[in-house]
Amino acid sequence: MKETFNVFRFISWIAIICSLLGSVLLFIVGAMQTFSAYTTVLFGQVTNKSLSHLATSEVATTYLIKSLDTFLIALVLFIFAHGVFTLFICDKKLAKKTSVLKWISTPNIGRLKSILGEVIVIILFVKFLEIILVNLNNLTWEILILPVSILLLALALKFLGLGLEEKKGEGDDI
Repeated sequence: MKETFNVFRFISWIAIICSLLGSVLLFIVGAMQTFSAYTTVLFGQVTNKSLSHLATSEVATTYLIKSLDTFLIALVLFIFAHGVFTLFICDKKLAKKTSVLKWISTPNIGRLKSILGEVIVIILFVKFLEIILVNLNNLTWEILILPVSILLLALALKFLGLGLEEKKGEGDDI
């Protein structure tokens, strides 16, 4: 029975490969958004009609914030792929000796959830900055829903303490 479950752990390769492909795609999209920021500043081309009411520098800033958001999501997918690989595929003894990516160490599923949760909170914060920048002239009270949600998610992560026991020992290596 143990061998049967051992074989099925390789189904995790589907999640790993798809996450890596999605990560590569989003890195390309983020680079394209950065390129759009440059073309906006250098040539005055605004490709998005909904941003035409903003000044050129504000449009470029919006594109850069969108690219930052896209790059962060790409990193989340990369971290997820690495975490699934180290948790379900990789030999634990070999991983400790040859670990290149110590900054995304995932010794357990709780630590992987914690890393992903923290990055999602940051992504939502960047999204909030983007919304504020685009709608700066017509802000309403409804826009407060997103920062309140971000605060509640951050507090939930703090109270859950996912992977906290592993974080205590990590400070010694850094």
